Amino acid sequence: MPTANSELQTENLKRCAWAGNDPLYLDYHDNEWGKPIHDDKKLFEFMVLESAQAGLSWITILRRREGYRKAFADFDVEKVAAFTDEDVERLMQNTAIIRNRGKITSAISNAKLFIEIQKEFGSFDKYLYSFMPEGKSINNFNGKIPASTPISDAISKDMKKRGFKFFGTTICYAHMQATGMVNDHIPDCAFK
Repeated sequence: MPTANSELQTENLKRCAWAGNDPLYLDYHDNEWGKPIHDDKKLFEFMVLESAQAGLSWITILRRREGYRKAFADFDVEKVAAFTDEDVERLMQNTAIIRNRGKITSAISNAKLFIEIQKEFGSFDKYLYSFMPEGKSINNFNGKIPASTPISDAISKDMKKRGFKFFGTTICYAHMQATGMVNDHIPDCAFK
């Protein structure tokens, strides 16, 4: 359990400006964003969440993350891929998530495509990292945070060709940041 002293210490740390002061955002910034994830379940979770974010703020999705976890079978890709039209209707009534039919149906169809990629590459992680230089994460030290890059362009283009929806280059780059494929913390951020 954090002490008042440790909370004070984290308050004074230098962070990326976007983290603001919302406790949920700070926790996400400090403990998740930019940290490499190689677990397909987590990669699928972020795919669902990032796709849901399209046109919305990330904090809106973070606040509904638990709702998404419950609604989408704890992000079990096999279970989500098996969702039916009845599940879509159930999800359309679920106020704990963004009730957008296109985003809901794309999460289900994307789950099926995710499984196809796992079969083809051995894991979704191996697929994503096949686009990365030398198969490794990028640690960005220039202090600039782009909305997309040639790598996110290539990944999203390939995924679109495979049939993925709600995963354009901007969403793809946000996914890369969220899962630590790229570390875009500013150079003097304490969490770099």
